[in-house]
Amino acid sequence: MFYRPADGHGLPHNPFNAIVTPRPIAWIGTRGADGADNLAPYSFFNAVAYEPPQVMFASTSAKPDRDGTKDSVANIRDTGVFAINVVEYAMRDAMNQTSGPWDKDTDEFALAGLDKVQCDTIDCPRVAGAPATLECKLTQIVQLPGTANFTVFGEVTGVHLRDDCIKDGLFDVTTFNPLTRLGYRDYSVVREVFSLNRPDE
Repeated sequence: MFYRPADGHGLPHNPFNAIVTPRPIAWIGTRGADGADNLAPYSFFNAVAYEPPQVMFASTSAKPDRDGTKDSVANIRDTGVFAINVVEYAMRDAMNQTSGPWDKDTDEFALAGLDKVQCDTIDCPRVAGAPATLECKLTQIVQLPGTANFTVFGEVTGVHLRDDCIKDGLFDVTTFNPLTRLGYRDYSVVREVFSLNRPDE
């Protein structure tokens, strides 16, 4: 099968995000300029640089109460900071609860029954007990072609690692089983890990 996206795919559901899988999930905590806290998951997300450490995520839709974007991007525009929490399998239902199109004044931490704590290097909430959290300072927001498509880049200014996730000096994902996003309504979980040596090692 071949299709041109501009012409449509002819399938019951769009296969695009099912092709680029699995994707890590950024569970993003923000605080609005009015002090209201927000938490929402994004699966167009990744690390993009080591020195200094940098990350990105993309927001691809809008809410009526946010003038062409969503709560996370609107809050980051206003405050310049955000926290990316790693999602473990055990928190899948809470993560899913925070994905709804809730009103901008809704505290999704409370809605999902999650404890939150203050970040150390930025004025922002994070998920208490998450396997890891990256505290981030906004570097740039890039508007992409299409309606409400924004990519947010940030520099990591602080890193939280849950103590039980560190084994033999390594951050070990098998201790918490990261949740990943597939296509459609599908998710997967990382339970098996193997290593490969690079050709020059």
